[in-house]
Amino acid sequence: MTSTPTRTPAKTNYLNNRDILKEIHLSKNTYCTYQDPVQDHQYDIILPTVEKINQRTIAEARRNRADRLKREGTIVDPKKIPNTDLVFRITCWEHIPWAPKKVSKAEAKKKKSIEDIFELDLVEQDDPLAELLEEPVLDPKHVRLNFPPFYHYRIDANKTPFLVGKSHWRGDLTHGEFCRDHGQMTRKLATMFIKLCERYATRSNWRGYTYNEEMRGQALLQLSQIGLQFDESKSQNPFAYYTAAITNSFTRILNLEKKNQNIRDDMLEQAGLNPSWTRQNAGRKNPDFAPSEVVIVQE
Repeated sequence: MTSTPTRTPAKTNYLNNRDILKEIHLSKNTYCTYQDPVQDHQYDIILPTVEKINQRTIAEARRNRADRLKREGTIVDPKKIPNTDLVFRITCWEHIPWAPKKVSKAEAKKKKSIEDIFELDLVEQDDPLAELLEEPVLDPKHVRLNFPPFYHYRIDANKTPFLVGKSHWRGDLTHGEFCRDHGQMTRKLATMFIKLCERYATRSNWRGYTYNEEMRGQALLQLSQIGLQFDESKSQNPFAYYTAAITNSFTRILNLEKKNQNIRDDMLEQAGLNPSWTRQNAGRKNPDFAPSEVVIVQE
């Protein structure tokens, strides 16, 4: 009796651009309102203005829709897709309110000086993590958002566009209101961010640092800030976008720790004690370095 050989299951790559783009799209949809949530949420092409909807962009939208259906398992001729089924995403800021006027440092200092000493706790304090975050401003004139806002349009039989969806909107398309914090990131996208940080932290040039966990935490915080700011109209490679953000976060923590270590070594040398091994080895590699006489203190 011969036993059938067991087949090893194929390895699944969960961190690919297609799955990341899908989760980014689902996360952004939680901040949006659509006339038909089933038919109007999936765009076929991204355009800067409504005036760009023409015969050429319509044909390109048909091809994009046919390619997407083919990846899902349905083969459709692009020429047989009706124009009325296409969805156009238009990047716009018309429904986003203006940003409040920023208070200058002189005005803030004057306001703080005239307040009573018992009311100082009410003054808004600066975020200590603000310097460690890279949060690009999408538009300095409008309220800061977590991703570029947009409208979704369809066209009728006469190729006249009409509105079917709004981002950062809650309620009806006509009588609703602007809202930027009612949505949330999908659980799968958050898991992808965690896996990206963990995998990057195990690389040979990062895994040896004692503050590796702090690097991962800073990178994860950075991804939570800019995770949805990826613009699908400019690139289809979110993996590279997130990897660059993680690299910047790791490098920022490394430079910060090196700066603190240099300050600590300078204080030890001024006190007549041995600095860290990193400082001592750096002196050995430099032949022109003449270390001062230090005293080893035993406890």
